[in-house]
Amino acid sequence: MSAKALALASGSPRRFELLQLLDRPFSVVRPQVPEQIQPHETPLAYVQRLALSKAQAGAKLCDAGTLVLGADTIVVCGNEVLEKPQNYQHFVSMMTMLSGNTHQAVTAVAGVLNSIEDVVVSSANVTFKALSEAEIEAYWHSGEPQDKAGGYGIQGRASKFVTHLEGSYFAVVGLPMYETEQLIQTIEGRA
Repeated sequence: MSAKALALASGSPRRFELLQLLDRPFSVVRPQVPEQIQPHETPLAYVQRLALSKAQAGAKLCDAGTLVLGADTIVVCGNEVLEKPQNYQHFVSMMTMLSGNTHQAVTAVAGVLNSIEDVVVSSANVTFKALSEAEIEAYWHSGEPQDKAGGYGIQGRASKFVTHLEGSYFAVVGLPMYETEQLIQTIEGRA
């Protein structure tokens, strides 16, 4: 049995574009969920909690029988979670950490359909070239990094910084396609 409807609980234009590729009609809801890591919470637990919280909050905005997807992406460098940049100085700090190093981009996707809940996770190791101060400043002024985890979008201007990618490209962009399709099918199969 398939869900009567599908909804994306996200205001991300990238997730919207990617979900369209699954050729399933869907609506969009935009629940407000605070994004703050808790003390002693691991990055993996954090990204899974946020994705599920977004799906649960989105489900409250939808009719019963709607399968609601929530997703969250984080960038982890060392043991530090790099969220969206708060300002220019925060962005420069993050880019300096990423410069010449390998980090992990992790996306969790959660699905909620009535009482059924499930979460999948996909990740990639991303290596950046060494960045100059001028490159960092120019990238900030492009306007691209302001709303992105880790302060960059691999699908945009930051693609020229990436020297190596191991894992799911779509996990870095924000919606791993294979895992999302499997999640939908699994939840619909349990409904």
